[in-house]
Amino acid sequence: MRSAHAPRTRRTLRSTRALTCAAVLTATGIAGTGTGAAAAPGTSPAPATARTVPAGAAPTAGERVTFHKWTTQADFQAGTAAGVTALAGDRQGIAISSTVGSTRYKDPYLHTTKTYAFSTWTSPSYTPGFGATELVSSWDAQTPAGTWLEVELNATMEDGHQTGWLDMGDWASGDTDIDRTSTSPSAGVYGQVDTDTFNAAAGHSIQAYQLRATLYRLPTSTASPRLWQLGAFASAVPARTGVTPSPLGGAEGTELAVPRYSQQIHVGQYNQYGGGGDAWCSPTSSEMIAEYWGDGPSAADLAWVDPSYADPSVDYAARSTYDYAYRGTGNWPFNAAYAAHYGLDAEIVQLPSVDALETLVKAGIPVAISVAFDNGELTGSGYGTAGHLMVVVGFTATGDFIVDDPFSPSDAAVRHVYQRGQLENIWLRTYWTRTDGTTGSGSGGVAYVYKPHDLALPPVADPNNPTW
Repeated sequence: MRSAHAPRTRRTLRSTRALTCAAVLTATGIAGTGTGAAAAPGTSPAPATARTVPAGAAPTAGERVTFHKWTTQADFQAGTAAGVTALAGDRQGIAISSTVGSTRYKDPYLHTTKTYAFSTWTSPSYTPGFGATELVSSWDAQTPAGTWLEVELNATMEDGHQTGWLDMGDWASGDTDIDRTSTSPSAGVYGQVDTDTFNAAAGHSIQAYQLRATLYRLPTSTASPRLWQLGAFASAVPARTGVTPSPLGGAEGTELAVPRYSQQIHVGQYNQYGGGGDAWCSPTSSEMIAEYWGDGPSAADLAWVDPSYADPSVDYAARSTYDYAYRGTGNWPFNAAYAAHYGLDAEIVQLPSVDALETLVKAGIPVAISVAFDNGELTGSGYGTAGHLMVVVGFTATGDFIVDDPFSPSDAAVRHVYQRGQLENIWLRTYWTRTDGTTGSGSGGVAYVYKPHDLALPPVADPNNPTW
């Protein structure tokens, strides 16, 4: 239990991730990464605690990935509650019933120190059934004024030792109570949280894990955060420079009518949230999907945006996903939480194949994918990137990807058709060797999946992914 005496101080260090979202590469090499631009987490060069990359490794099989969530009243009743109640009814989640302690929170960005009362919910231990080397949590919640929440991970490693509780994110839907921030704590010899991803150190693996949510509110308030889904993907993806090309999956000829927004028309807007342009691929992708489902900010929400700016909802999404420690908008679970605060079911997942992606698109669900590549690897893109998000909206009759790529000069230019084999390989690989001999890091299939609650997810036909 947290002490009521020790203040919690946010660190102001940058993440170890490269801070670039879609830094353009010239035909001969890197032209520059840009200052303050945000990399999509998991796609920048891997830190020392990430998966190892054996020299000359060939594409390998044996990927294991699972997504597990707690979302029903029975799920929450199965956990350990301290001052929270599992609310009756579908998708109601948990809320504070009585606080069990207090803490002083010193915010280095708002320059405030406030006392908050809190309650906690701790999940049962979940065993993925294999030794996972990577874990990313995500949550669906709402935080009224004067409230916020924290999500933590406690992993049981292969030798039976636990990492202890590791902060996976301090989050509020607004930015007037706390700075929305990651903290990137270390688990010593077992690994490291890098912004939003726990990477097991070489030779170590996650055998089981628990998640803990702490709900905070001002002591004088009766408001409460409401958390209706808490989950994580855990995976063990072998180091691979490529994958075997997939057969067509049945989504050929499908194209979803997703709104098209360019991040590039926002260059120089709101430097305090990353400054638009290269930095805003993730919130631009999230906003396109949210508006596809008929959600998004209201006129009142947008009142602060300069009226001369086109597509003000993108500015709003950037502000609402900005991670003050990471100094960017590319924090994966913060993007999911942004979509979820409108009421959407939002999950960060690691899909095992293009077949799984096509299954979702066939069901009418657009998917944002995390990619990294050199200039010239993705025909028609015209750039290279250390980390980028784009939205898969369909497939051509021959199976090529139809993508809303926000790294485009205008909204009208956002729609792209990318070759199936190229984009599949780029999305699913874990690393590649650049022409200058350095190593680039890929996401291994990370994706944003947002949908209305009443739309069931289709089964994803993959034996390694039985729970998602």
